Amino acid sequence: MTEDFYCDEVLSGKIEVRKVIETDNVLANHHTRPFYPVHIVAIPKRHISSLITLQDSDNDLLLELIGVIKQVAAQVTGEYGACRVSTNLGNYQDSKHLHWHISYGEPLR
Repeated sequence: MTEDFYCDEVLSGKIEVRKVIETDNVLANHHTRPFYPVHIVAIPKRHISSLITLQDSDNDLLLELIGVIKQVAAQVTGEYGACRVSTNLGNYQDSKHLHWHISYGEPLR
């Protein structure tokens, strides 16, 4: 996998994804290699490395991203009764592009 899967593969159009919600600045799609039965990822369309690299100038984008995460989480919770919302940092972060997981269910593997 590349250092930034989302810029290099998803946002470039090299890989097709099943979109859940898309705005001008944010994309939420079904994970390409799900770890849970329901596994959706939300990303900013502009490269931001991680949660801890956000700048004050990213506040509007972050609010839009959180709004999309909230919508997806409400959909998943409405359908399944619960969901998780998480992001990873450092060595836990496989792709160095800010992304949030919205998931439901027990791990598939």
